Amino acid sequence: MCRWIEVAQPRQGETPDAETRHGGVIGPDIEAGGLDRPDDAPRFGITDFWFSILLHKKVGTLTFGKIKETFTYEMVGDAANLPQLERTLNPFFVSRNVGVKLSNSVLNQRMTYTVGWFNDWLFHGQSFGESANDFTARLTALPVYSQGGANYLHLATGFRYAGAENGVIRLKGKPESNITSNYVDTGDLPASHQNEISLELLANRGPFSVLAEYAESNVYSPTLGVPHFYGASLIGSWVITGEHRPYDRKVGYARRIIPERRWGAWEVVARYSQVDLKDRTVNGGILHKGLLAVNWWASTQWRISFGYGLADLNRKNLSGTTNIFQTRFQWIF
Repeated sequence: MCRWIEVAQPRQGETPDAETRHGGVIGPDIEAGGLDRPDDAPRFGITDFWFSILLHKKVGTLTFGKIKETFTYEMVGDAANLPQLERTLNPFFVSRNVGVKLSNSVLNQRMTYTVGWFNDWLFHGQSFGESANDFTARLTALPVYSQGGANYLHLATGFRYAGAENGVIRLKGKPESNITSNYVDTGDLPASHQNEISLELLANRGPFSVLAEYAESNVYSPTLGVPHFYGASLIGSWVITGEHRPYDRKVGYARRIIPERRWGAWEVVARYSQVDLKDRTVNGGILHKGLLAVNWWASTQWRISFGYGLADLNRKNLSGTTNIFQTRFQWIF
């Protein structure tokens, strides 16, 4: 993946991140032949392309273009900042969409809010009326923040309304590996829309942290009633070299670890997650996933990760277990 961002200079003490910049910012993100791109997709694709501008300190920053929807912690956060290697709650969000969002931090940066509207009709060859409208919102709170940011407690909730595309809703997801096929999949469900909610908890005390997430979806179908699906994730992290993951109070999530030693920082991560797409007559599968991983934050730009996971799937009266070995070599710039 190749990224180029034209940015304004951050103010003193600010995190140099595109979401927190002041003034007009353009951020294209170009992907070249990634392993997780579909075989029939073009070799080059635009992952992100957006423009943002600070309207007013009390109003917030307006961003529009091809961007992330504002829903669930693991999607709002960049992959470079997350302790785990990949995401598992992907049935409940889309990676990118075309739209506009308004975000801001309030109460002395103890709370953030983000609201957005999305409709990608321009890229699907549909009329505006045929394409689905998505509405999202996320509210975060920081009741505890002490020891210069080494100790903190983050709480958040989110809401997502997703309209049906051509009269159907489909939830599907992979087992924390982008090069696999979909393990859970509801198929096309006749529906008008789905309502989703999410809950987040991130507790950090020095080098130790716990991140818990929950997401659920209620699909409103004229023939199936209201099938209910959910997913949950629990992650424990220990930075054995003593560093901590700094919390960005302007956007409401934690950043990557910054090594304090020449040999870098080492982090041990354990994760358990479950996705349940089975309800009523819909059998999209139930997936349990465990992960053990080690992250070596070699510098502020380099991260090398190794992980082993077990994925247990039960779907359509069949069950099986997959052993997954993963590595990640990541350059952050």
